[in-house]
Formats: sequence, C-alpha cells, structure tokens
Amino acid sequence: MNSLPVAVDAMGGDNAPEAIVEGARMAAGEGLGVVLVGPPEQLDGSGLEVIPAHEVVGMDADPGASVRRLKDASVVRAAEAVRDGKACAMLSAGNTGAAMASALLRFGRIKGVVRPAVACLFPVPGRATPTVVLDCGANSDCVAGWLVQFARMGAVYSRAAFGTAEPRVGLLSIGEEAGKGSALVKEVFGLLEDPGWQDRAGARFVGNVEGRDLLLDCADVIVTDGFTGNVMLKTAEGVAAVIASQIIGLADSSPEARAGADLFFPALMGLYETFDPENTGGAVLLGVRGVCTISHGSSSPKAIASAIGVSHQLAAAGVVSQIADAVTG
Repeated sequence: MNSLPVAVDAMGGDNAPEAIVEGARMAAGEGLGVVLVGPPEQLDGSGLEVIPAHEVVGMDADPGASVRRLKDASVVRAAEAVRDGKACAMLSAGNTGAAMASALLRFGRIKGVVRPAVACLFPVPGRATPTVVLDCGANSDCVAGWLVQFARMGAVYSRAAFGTAEPRVGLLSIGEEAGKGSALVKEVFGLLEDPGWQDRAGARFVGNVEGRDLLLDCADVIVTDGFTGNVMLKTAEGVAAVIASQIIGLADSSPEARAGADLFFPALMGLYETFDPENTGGAVLLGVRGVCTISHGSSSPKAIASAIGVSHQLAAAGVVSQIADAVTG
C-alpha cells in the first residue's frame, strides 16, 4: 500500500456524497489510504480524513470555465492534493471534463506528451487481463502522431497495471487489411509499423483490429481517436445493459423459465463478474504528471472502492514515470 492516500472527490457523481463516502470507507476497511475532499460539515461523520472544499462543479457545467472559476471546488482540491504531495492519486465520479481539466491544469502534462488520453478497460472472457482502449473521449479530433503516442502510453499502462510483458497493440479500423480505414487510420498504421517506438515502449504492433474484436483476445491495447473510442465505449455499455435486462426478463417470463433460470443463472454469475463494470475501477487519464482516475457518474460504493484500489496500484507501479520514460526515450 502507498504511504499517501487517494484523494477522492466526495461531491462528484450522481449519488454523491453518500455512495462516494461509503465506497471510500469500504476501501479504507481493506487497508487502503483514502482522504475525502469536500465540505467538512457533510463529511466529518465519515470517520475519514477530510480536505476542505466548499464548491462543486455540476455534472452539466462547462468543465474548463468551472475549473478556472471555482478554485475551491472538490475536484480541483483533489488534484491539488496530488500536486502538493498530500495524495498519491485523485479520483472523481463527477463531471468528466472537469476531472480532466483539473488534472491537466494542476498536474501539467508529462514532458513530451502532446495530448493526454483517457484509457478504458474492456474485459476479455477467458483472459485474466482486460484490453486497454484509448482514447475514449479526451480528444475528439486527432492527428496521426497522437495515436502513436497513445499506443506507447497504453502499452506502459498495460504492463504496469496488469504485468503484460510485451503488450500487443492493435489499431481500430474497419478491416484487418493494412489498406483499410480512413486516411487517418492508414497514416497511423504506417507509423505504428516502425519498430523504433515498439522497442522503446516494449510493445508489439499486431495491425488493424475491428470493433468485433473488442472483447476477444486479439490485442492488449487498442488505439483510436477519442470520438470513435467514446462512441465504442457507450455502445458497449448500452448493449451490455440491454442484454442483461432481456435475459432477466426472459428468465421471469413463465414458471418453466423461472425453473430453468434456477439452474442456468449460477453458471452465468462468473460471466457477469467478468463484465461487471464495477470491478474495473474506472478510466485513467494518461499523459499527465499524476494519477487521475475517472469513475462513472452512477458509480456504486463497490465501484468507488475498486477505483481507489486501482489508483493505489497505478501510483505504486510508478505508471507516470514509466510513461515519461517511454515517451521521451
């Protein structure tokens, strides 16, 4: 465990502060260091250390303007705690743009990083480690060189977080062939074929991958622009929710179905655990000089506790310094 705690934005999220505080207490109960950031009058009964912050960035607020204007916002103070050496990482389930802006403005970019990227995790059935996908929303419009840098950062993240010895990097496209894809994808493909960046990042480029490969054991890291990555993320979340709802509805549709469900559902639980987003710990903003973990706005206490654990893991692994080495090396 890190000697420094994770600074948790207690006021960020749809269910803040109750769900955030409960998740923080769960993590603390597992021996993880946690400090809450928010109004002391609302958090003093938590039993956890509190960093005072008296303003909140709303979920629908303009991120950049709010971070610059609300100096005492909980998400801003959480970022400052990392910058000032009072915390090893920050975590927010609030306004995603505000969390990214706070980290970028208070941490600064790693030297050599042109644009930070949001890395999300997608489970792979039958494989112990997830696939790292980036960018999932930080940069809607990209140029080719940025995606190569995303590949380097993603490879470092996969190795630091999951012990992947030589991460396989795939490029999201509309076909496996090298000539498939947009002009941007074709240009990035040519750059990713260069063995130089692969050697420096300790990675291996495996070519194009398609959307259908997302949950298959085809790559350890998938790179794309932030627009496409965010659409893919939201599509996957929506499809998973619909399938789960339909299965539950069908299982309760008749006495015969309910009887079959009693036998079938236990076998499904392992698969459910694999796809349960509450076990992934949220997304991570790579490329800034500090660990910034971003959780879903509707995160439950279990999801917050998982995210705190991932934040500690990344800080202990030195993922920021490893990215700096890979980018500048």
